[in-house]
Amino acid sequence: MSFLSDFKAFAMRGNVIDMAVGVIIGGAFGKIVTSVVNDIIMPPIGLLVGGVNFTDLKWEMKAAELNDAGEVVNAAVTLNYGNFLQQTFDFLIIAFSIFLFISLIKKVTEKMKKEEEPAPAPAPAPDPEPSNEEKLLAEIRDLLKNK
Repeated sequence: MSFLSDFKAFAMRGNVIDMAVGVIIGGAFGKIVTSVVNDIIMPPIGLLVGGVNFTDLKWEMKAAELNDAGEVVNAAVTLNYGNFLQQTFDFLIIAFSIFLFISLIKKVTEKMKKEEEPAPAPAPAPDPEPSNEEKLLAEIRDLLKNK
């Protein structure tokens, strides 16, 4: 029974729940960025390089073996470097997006901290010049001290 209560305490701790929410949101964000890359960024790049779809780029190391009927007996052995390029573009764009998002959050929190800090207290006003009566009284006091 102790094991279950320990697990419950662990699973309900704030850090674990925050991390789970972060992973879920990160997965959704990754799908959005992948869609942006695949559907918006890569088609113009493919068009610029001659209509190439990067995910279709591969190097055929061994051709497929066909039987007499033209059916594939052994599939071709290919090195799919186009898919690697696509995943690399995805990663770079996701990393850059996260960098921009974190920079934005950092700027906002710094601005909020500056607004929360109290303004420095004004410097105290200098002591006013003593009046003639005060000067005279101070001289009398000093003379009485000396006697």
